[in-house]
Amino acid sequence: MDFSQLLTEKIDTITKNWVEAVRLDRQISSADNLPRPALRDHLPDVLRAMTTVLSQSQDSDIQSIVQRSLEHGVLRATQGFAPTEIAREYHLLRQVIFSTLEPDLLEATVRDVMRVYCLIDATIDEAITQCFKSYVEERLRELQQLQSQAELTNQELTRLLKANQDNLSQLAHELKNPLNSIIGYSELILRSSRKNRTPDVEGTFPHLEHLERVLRNGRQLLHLINDALEISRYEAGKMKLNPVPTEVHSLIKDVFEMLQPLASAKELQMVIDCTRAPEKVVIDPLRLQQIITNLLSNAIRYTESGTVQLTCQILSDNQWSIAVSDTGVGIAPEEQLHIFDPFFQAGNSNAHSPDSTGLGLAIVSRLVNLMQGKIELVSQVNIGSTFTVILPREVKIIALQSSSL
Repeated sequence: MDFSQLLTEKIDTITKNWVEAVRLDRQISSADNLPRPALRDHLPDVLRAMTTVLSQSQDSDIQSIVQRSLEHGVLRATQGFAPTEIAREYHLLRQVIFSTLEPDLLEATVRDVMRVYCLIDATIDEAITQCFKSYVEERLRELQQLQSQAELTNQELTRLLKANQDNLSQLAHELKNPLNSIIGYSELILRSSRKNRTPDVEGTFPHLEHLERVLRNGRQLLHLINDALEISRYEAGKMKLNPVPTEVHSLIKDVFEMLQPLASAKELQMVIDCTRAPEKVVIDPLRLQQIITNLLSNAIRYTESGTVQLTCQILSDNQWSIAVSDTGVGIAPEEQLHIFDPFFQAGNSNAHSPDSTGLGLAIVSRLVNLMQGKIELVSQVNIGSTFTVILPREVKIIALQSSSL
């Protein structure tokens, strides 16, 4: 029985069944929002190369399997897959291939069955090895970029802090834990790399887990530093505006699409009402996007169930507003007085968002002030909050004086 030909005929079926299995598997959550072509990726090419391995009349095209698997590892790294999710992908692939070929294997001799099982297993093992190799290399490359960016950001932070020492002790405290984690796990990775320069697949998993922790804490650290820099720029009078005619609907839609996966992950409903919004305003689009993104992501972060809604409308010939409402934990009256202070976190914030820096709303309030607007808050504990930003329809460039907050 020519299993090479059988596999060739079933490539489309195997690919389709595997994509469906990956999309339905709850252990591969990173695939939830990916289109089918992004999931399918290299699989048909690997299966075609696998047919040459099963063939007894042509040379095995192992090089194609190696190359496609290397590309697959890089792709999954950029798509944010965890190592366990990639391993699960290949586990499902093995299952789908054998279940598809099962009727034909039952009619084959024991010798042929053993040969097919061994060759397919060996081919998939090789694909896994190459995939993890390129996955680790891509993660290490990202770590190097992260390190370079952190160094540049740290230089700017040092320069700004010389002129502005406010909140330095709090900032140092917030930086301590993620920074220690980065240093500790980086040293662990380096020691592991020196001892074992060619790790096998089994030894790759803990190595990758350490690497993931480094990257996660590194991103958190950079997010905190960049938020602190925004506050410092405002205080130093160096935050600049670039007002231009801006399409409000398009900008809000872009932010909505960016944050929709976060809401979907918590099964929250996101509602956008822009029926009465102005078509265009003269504003700094980057700063406006920053305001909307911070308010929406904050609402998602502190809402466990229900709805997050954004309402945009014209108030008068000169003013318009954006209101972000949620059905989240709410803010106590005594804490509402300080909610826009740098590093302030409401009493229940850590329970719902331990990674929060306490700088998001402080940045929003300063950006709103910079654009000659105002921000209002209405909130009740365990019912929800509404942040309303009122802005002029045409922002004027006004020199910002250095202030002490």
